[in-house]
Amino acid sequence: MAEQTDNEETTAVAAEQLAETAPQEPKTSSAAPKGKRAAKPKPVVAMTPQQRQEQREALRAKKALARRRGRAADRESWKAGAHERTATPPREHESGMQKTRQGIVVSDKAEKTITVRIDVARRHRRYQKVVRTSTTLHAHDEHNDAHVGDTVVVRESRPLSRTKRWRLVQVVERAR
Repeated sequence: MAEQTDNEETTAVAAEQLAETAPQEPKTSSAAPKGKRAAKPKPVVAMTPQQRQEQREALRAKKALARRRGRAADRESWKAGAHERTATPPREHESGMQKTRQGIVVSDKAEKTITVRIDVARRHRRYQKVVRTSTTLHAHDEHNDAHVGDTVVVRESRPLSRTKRWRLVQVVERAR
């Protein structure tokens, strides 16, 4: 194992030396002036096939050394426990428990049914701006208790009709 790493390090050092001694291409400005389509192509430097092969091997050895170092760092971080996950946050809705929502009644025209608007204001994850959304749902109101403008609490229930999946729990505040 030790012999192998010594051999790899010597090839990497040799690769770096070859890269330094290889003929350098003349530097040209990469930014093209305004109005021109692209920079002119770089002039081709004449190299013998043997020089090209040595340069290619040196580059491969340099990249291999970087990969080995990266993998070693990954192994060390794995051993340190960086891969372990944090605990997941609790769910909003657990099985067996019905959801409850508070909203404002927008319509009470149907018999034993109210339409409730649920307003939600939350902060956007990336932009941190407050985003307001609203959803409407139909709730069963057995005694026709709630009227337009009332603030009510509704609870999830079994399907009572094609659109009704909620029941009125209580009227929190009456409209004036």
